[in-house]
Amino acid sequence: MPVPSAVSAAAAPTILLLPGLNNSGDGHWQTYWEQMLPTAQRVQQQDWDTPCRQDWVNTLDAAIQASNGPVVLAAHSLGCALVAWWVAEHGNCQGSAAMVKGALLVAPPDVERADFPASVRDFGRMPRMALPFDTIVVGSDNDSWCEITKIQSFSVDWKATFHNIGALGHLNAASGLRDWQQGRTWLAQVGRMQSVV
Repeated sequence: MPVPSAVSAAAAPTILLLPGLNNSGDGHWQTYWEQMLPTAQRVQQQDWDTPCRQDWVNTLDAAIQASNGPVVLAAHSLGCALVAWWVAEHGNCQGSAAMVKGALLVAPPDVERADFPASVRDFGRMPRMALPFDTIVVGSDNDSWCEITKIQSFSVDWKATFHNIGALGHLNAASGLRDWQQGRTWLAQVGRMQSVV
């Protein structure tokens, strides 16, 4: 008789994929993960192009509440600001906050810059409180949406581990990460999973 795997799909955390503005399309690492990781699911926002912060926070909270067990968040760009705002509103709640075991925050944008799109201005100022779960923040040297020093300062305030992965732009589809094995290794670390690679 085969020995059951130590980490089955049923026992593994739900991976909630949190895209940023305009969603994540073909070629984006989040789209690859949605297709290849058994417990991954994209949180579908009602409006990807002119988002309302409160609507996005409510949708994320509903997705966390609907999960049958622990949750790990994998956010990109504005999705990182969404996580910070969700913690600001729900981080002290016994229910949903306790379900989140970790987060991978990739390419958080500078929501405080003057040229940030007007349609998403209500996501600034970026909340800076310590995040109440294991968090890894990943940034790039030449991200057009945030200076690497500011990304690092976010990670310090959030009490997160920070990784600079070099000059790869906004770490989106154009960055060529595809299924991004290193990202999946970091995701496994914050989610206390044996592996998602």
